[in-house]
Amino acid sequence: MTDSESVRQDTHPSGTWDDIKELPPSAKLVAKVLEHNEAMTQQTIAEETLLPDRTVRYALNRLDEKNTISSSFSVMDARRQLYTLDINP
Repeated sequence: MTDSESVRQDTHPSGTWDDIKELPPSAKLVAKVLEHNEAMTQQTIAEETLLPDRTVRYALNRLDEKNTISSSFSVMDARRQLYTLDINP
């Protein structure tokens, strides 16, 4: 999905890769997958990483705590959230 298909939900200061260093491997994997994709739903992240839904949800929560991801509602399906990596270079 593209930026034009999503509506920005939250605004917060971006994290850095150093914020991700101490996170579990699942969170690091999710961050790397998001780095190479524009915006993904939880389901597409699970399919891409081969991680269980619950693990992806945990990883997304940990990344959100570190302000390293942004979430927005999908314009195509408002029930789904799109996640993007929000890292300062």
